[in-house]
Amino acid sequence: MLDYLLKNAEVYVEGEFQKAALGIRDGKIASITTEENAPQAEKVLDLTGEYVIPGAIDTHMHVRDPGHIERGNFYTETLAAAAGGVTTIMEHPISIPPQYTVEILENRIKRAEDQCVVDFCFYGAAGGEYPEEITKIAADGRIVAFKTFLHAAPEGREQEFKGLTMADDAQLLVGMQELAKTGLICAFHAEDNDLITYFAKKFQEEGRTGGRDHSLSRPVITEVASVERVLRFAKETGARVEIAHVSTPQAMELIKKAKADGVDVYAETCPHYLFLNEDDLEKFGPFAKCNPPLRPQELVDGLWKYVLDGTVDYIGSDHSPFLYEEKARGIDNIFKAVAGFPGVDLRLPLMLDAVAEGKIPLEKVVELLCVNPARIFGIYPQKGTIQIGADADLAVFHFGESTVVDKEKNYSHAKDIAIPYDGRTLKVKLTHTILRGRELMKDGVVDESAKAYGRLVTPVR
Repeated sequence: MLDYLLKNAEVYVEGEFQKAALGIRDGKIASITTEENAPQAEKVLDLTGEYVIPGAIDTHMHVRDPGHIERGNFYTETLAAAAGGVTTIMEHPISIPPQYTVEILENRIKRAEDQCVVDFCFYGAAGGEYPEEITKIAADGRIVAFKTFLHAAPEGREQEFKGLTMADDAQLLVGMQELAKTGLICAFHAEDNDLITYFAKKFQEEGRTGGRDHSLSRPVITEVASVERVLRFAKETGARVEIAHVSTPQAMELIKKAKADGVDVYAETCPHYLFLNEDDLEKFGPFAKCNPPLRPQELVDGLWKYVLDGTVDYIGSDHSPFLYEEKARGIDNIFKAVAGFPGVDLRLPLMLDAVAEGKIPLEKVVELLCVNPARIFGIYPQKGTIQIGADADLAVFHFGESTVVDKEKNYSHAKDIAIPYDGRTLKVKLTHTILRGRELMKDGVVDESAKAYGRLVTPVR
């Protein structure tokens, strides 16, 4: 007897969609059959006209817990994840302190276990201050990757970036030599520190402090120069690297060529670089501020080529919760606002809307948001697939009904700053999020009693 049977759906199995009945027992996929051959089940859900894909995996999620829980904690931000069809998050460190030691990691895991609604993985922090800790935290076995920044800690946020930056070439070389020993990927926030510092100061001195000035002060070269540097050092050291949130086709072209040359490099981009542009910075000001910045539409259009040709390996949300007042202080001077905004709940719906618009095949979206993250970070086939024995993590949706984005329905503690997409109509409706056989979301309403249901997921090595 099954616990749960989902029937009459188009189910993503082995790279394609097929009409199937999906059986769940003890939190695992137990059967994939035709409706006629399906075992009996305690509960049956008829999904005629709907699609079932593996639960989405967000490769880039920030939770400010501990240190700034007023911005949101593991509970509130994973409620938002469940609302968006996400069943596993990969948390990038910006906390107080970031997890650059095993002891700090242990504390963050405990906090997540007490609160998370969905399953979770952790990146470790890799910084120039503590290179000796890199191999230690990797040997612990509980992180899926590392993260570092190639610029100095933002003024006033030094504690959030402790052990999380490699701000000069010496730190970068030593750090990447240590990373190479671990065999784990390290994600790099690739912006040239000297250039962005120079331009930010120059623009403010000239009184150029409007929304669009944020993009103009971080021109394409600030990303390209940094990506070139990371790729050069990766080739020298043999380290595995990810370029996080790539915002320009020029940087993507460098990554594509490096892949062809044998560099072990992975490319991530984010929905805001595919669905927003520099005009949104002018319109929404600090509420559309992120780093790297939003780009002109011609660069947005160019980025899609690399999404479709396989250069982009996965798409992360870069979900970044802040308080309204932390963003609003940039209304008169964009440089005074923090960078980033929430988005874990909209990553899958936005990409599905692109499917409805004919911009990308549905199968490609599943690869980018579900399959590739699981494979690349070593949690496949527990996650990222619908096959017998895999966790019963599922996202269900249909294209027969539209959804209007309403920030007031956002479960993130940062819903007040979730402005850039507010009011947008998406040609898709998410109907269910299921994690290990438990229905976390139905028709946009998340089960708030699922606090602490989420579990740590560790890579198979």
